[in-house]
Amino acid sequence: MSTNATQTLDTRGMNCPLPILHTKKALAKLTQGETLAVTATDPGSLKDMQAFCKQTGHELVSSNANQGEFEFLIRKS
Repeated sequence: MSTNATQTLDTRGMNCPLPILHTKKALAKLTQGETLAVTATDPGSLKDMQAFCKQTGHELVSSNANQGEFEFLIRKS
């Protein structure tokens, strides 16, 4: 997934709210339409990323769970 992203962000080992805070900071550096691939291990990140994108207007292009790791692809609005 990250091969198509403009930027990648590794938040593995971080607990709420750190994955969201780091995602917000990384998205601020991107321009509209660019994508950010985020990897997390916090199980709460599934709901958190969905809520974050809904509140901020960014597009959650995809989210995947695989053996305790969660991958998100977010397009900046």
